[in-house]
Amino acid sequence: MGFRKKERVQLKTPEQIECMRIAGKVVAETLETLRINVTPGITTGELDVIARECIFSSGATPSFLGYYGFPAVICTSINEEVVHGIPGDKVIAEGDLISIDCGAIVEGWHGDAAISIIASTNPQPTIQKLSDVTRAALDAGIKATVAGNRMGDIGNAIQTVIRNAGNYGIVEDYVGHGIGTEMHMYPPVPNYGRAGDGIELKVGMVLALEPMITIGSPEVVTLEDNWTVVTTDRNWASHWEHTIAITESGPQILTIR
Repeated sequence: MGFRKKERVQLKTPEQIECMRIAGKVVAETLETLRINVTPGITTGELDVIARECIFSSGATPSFLGYYGFPAVICTSINEEVVHGIPGDKVIAEGDLISIDCGAIVEGWHGDAAISIIASTNPQPTIQKLSDVTRAALDAGIKATVAGNRMGDIGNAIQTVIRNAGNYGIVEDYVGHGIGTEMHMYPPVPNYGRAGDGIELKVGMVLALEPMITIGSPEVVTLEDNWTVVTTDRNWASHWEHTIAITESGPQILTIR
């Protein structure tokens, strides 16, 4: 989505951040339930049913369902699919890498997170490393999400981990975002950048950090369903995401159990 320059950053009070933590916990518990259920033979549609039950039984509302017409509760992106895959009849095969993105709303406040799961007890080392590097890049970005830093410090921390890990592509067409009373808010949070560049990070900001990296080219294209984003070279991709609050005591991950 696009961000308008005139938009302002929504700063949250500690009480509002606690509301977001509740939504984040629903997301985290839903993703953990899905992680346990990802096995060869299950369909992405069956995973969506599980997620739907988790979110609604927690008293929350799915962020994704109906968002610009999106027809499901989660995004399920397999192998060369980077983000926004639509759950359906697709069967997960042994060794597949599936990235699951999930959002939930509690009392008007959003939580948003994503994980990558390999459907195998003995995953290919190259695929395991792809997921591990993406998660490590997210962790580095979180550590840079502190008051007084600049937005570029987050992107620089993320890209440094990825660049040092090998010849991976950093998807630039899709970025992280502010989050709060809406799922996608100003400011955008790129997964690349120069340290010291960009807006200043302040206490009360809540950001969704979400590195998306590929084994090959970072170039992507959207399929005819107008949602599913795939790599142009059809090499595999991984996506990890957390919702992070900037507090006086440092970054706090809101999307954990």
